[in-house]
Amino acid sequence: MSTPAPQRIVARTAEIGGTLPVNRVLPTRQRRQIGAWCFLDHAGPAHFESGDGMHVGAHPHTCLQTFTWMIEGDVLHRDSLGNEQLIRPGEVNLMTAGRGISHTEDSTDATDRLHAAQLWIALPPNMADADPAFTHYPDLPRWQQSGIDFTLLVGDFAGHTSPVEVYSPLLGLDIHSPSGGECELTLNPAFEHGLLVMEGELELDGERFAENELAALDPGTSTLHLTLTPGSRLILIGGEPAEKVLMFWNFVGYSREYIIEATREWQAESARFGKVAGFDGERIAAPALPWRSA
Repeated sequence: MSTPAPQRIVARTAEIGGTLPVNRVLPTRQRRQIGAWCFLDHAGPAHFESGDGMHVGAHPHTCLQTFTWMIEGDVLHRDSLGNEQLIRPGEVNLMTAGRGISHTEDSTDATDRLHAAQLWIALPPNMADADPAFTHYPDLPRWQQSGIDFTLLVGDFAGHTSPVEVYSPLLGLDIHSPSGGECELTLNPAFEHGLLVMEGELELDGERFAENELAALDPGTSTLHLTLTPGSRLILIGGEPAEKVLMFWNFVGYSREYIIEATREWQAESARFGKVAGFDGERIAAPALPWRSA
């Protein structure tokens, strides 16, 4: 069986928290999801001057899991369930929004450099109104192959299993090559996949991808041959093709009505999203809805 050719997606830039540049590769017009992965921001690497930093005020989510993979810097997570958790390099924060949650994210005063991947996982329809939850994962499977460092973020790979609890068949893998090198990855051909270059360059089956470019692959790929430049870092995501979701601002859902109601309740400061303890700033207001309510 021939291997599907990769689709090249170039990130578009944005800024969050006042000072943090992000490069967004999902969703785009070219591709809305990879499996249940419906959002991927590459945040930084950014250097902060003294007294500056990332500060994201209270904002809501529905029908998704936020997945934060920290590479450099420390960020404090607070949410409306009462959780307060510092995430450090090499760790994952997973917040399950379900029917609704709100949270804040702030880099610490000691953090002068920040680098992370922020992803969203669409919850399956039967979990759209599940109870919200939060889990911190400080320990993940790590190994080396051909001088390349691997950290398994989600799913099963190369005989390893991640402890991160998700609700769809998914894969997440960090690949770091301090000195450059080559490796071959064995993939699940039933999955869609995406390889994002976060640092350095990647040669994938003879095609080169630069920093902040995503190589997206349809189902049917069983092996990938990677050549990495020194200092390269990639994130590989994958998953079974999933039902497409609607997204508006920070909300995910399976109908316009669901998202319209969530937006109304956030703006009305209803109990659905709670309040973030210890946060006394302005809540982030939702933008105008792109649809008219019935």
